[in-house]
Amino acid sequence: MGFKVGIVGLPNVGKSTLFNALTKTAAAQAANFPFCTIEPNVGEVAVPDARLDTLAGIAGSKQIIPARMTFVDIAGLVKGASQGEGLGNQFLANIREVDAIAHVLRCFEDDDVTHVEGRVDPVEDADTIETELMLADLESIEKRLQNIVRKVRGGDKEAVQQERLMKEAKAMLEEGKPARMVEVSEDDAKAWKGLQLLTTKPVLYVCNVDEGEAATGNALSDKVAEMAAEQGAGQVVISAKIEEEISQLDADEAQMFLEELGLHEAGLDRLIRAGYDLLGLETYFTVGPKEARAWTIRRGTRAPQAAGVIHGDFERGFIRAETIAYDDFVSLGGEQAAKDAGKMRVEGKGYEVKDGDVLHFLFNA
Repeated sequence: MGFKVGIVGLPNVGKSTLFNALTKTAAAQAANFPFCTIEPNVGEVAVPDARLDTLAGIAGSKQIIPARMTFVDIAGLVKGASQGEGLGNQFLANIREVDAIAHVLRCFEDDDVTHVEGRVDPVEDADTIETELMLADLESIEKRLQNIVRKVRGGDKEAVQQERLMKEAKAMLEEGKPARMVEVSEDDAKAWKGLQLLTTKPVLYVCNVDEGEAATGNALSDKVAEMAAEQGAGQVVISAKIEEEISQLDADEAQMFLEELGLHEAGLDRLIRAGYDLLGLETYFTVGPKEARAWTIRRGTRAPQAAGVIHGDFERGFIRAETIAYDDFVSLGGEQAAKDAGKMRVEGKGYEVKDGDVLHFLFNA
């Protein structure tokens, strides 16, 4: 199951520098998992998870395969994108294809790097892009409302539901707020997702600061944090320059460099984890002598659907899941010891997989 995060931002905010650091880091990870740059602006990176190495060490796994997340470097946005200005149409099309948005904001002063608006104000920058997405959503809704009038008059239940949801979204957008602020019931969730509105996608604000402020942030990133809290969005402070430098070092050199800067870990690791949290994702593991592997699922996924992430046949022929909690697997020293201690559970179709579960699926071929 692949999850895509689109990296967006105005020109000259450090968006491409950040993406380049991501892809260089991914290339360095190629020894651990098959890395591929699908297109020049698409790259996959490993989701950092120390638990996987621990499990592999206990099981003596020959290969370690982490979960992956895809990042898409989306063309820089300018005002008027919703009307096709600049690369507007391409930008909006790319946004529709991602699961979440990582919005890079310039939170640094540098006279040598020109800002397209002639000022440094990350909150205003965020508003510029949000406004373009809201305008595009409004235009889309208005067209679709016109197209379903006949079906609504005919009493088509699906059309009636769509009309109601689109009107709720339109009202929110006309208030100057993104559609993700609409409270959607469980019964409406599927239809709501089907509207594919740009402003329903979760947002992570990435504050790009100077190297000396990577550990603490600054007044500009503090303003972004306030905005993110008001919106229920995510926020992470990062220095794209530092990440680009780290991407060219080996693991030991990178760790020393981070410690000199007063950082505990690379900003990219925090960015990836923040994207993981933003999308409501969690990890389960399959572990054996051949390989230890992390698999990504959404929180609340039941056992058959979790099995389907490995292969569709696993879901279709699901019989049961044998599961050991991560802490039990580690503290007892592996699968057999966990079985002997009665810590392996047999779960059926209704089981919601927990983060860190070590699973083995039984299925009919």
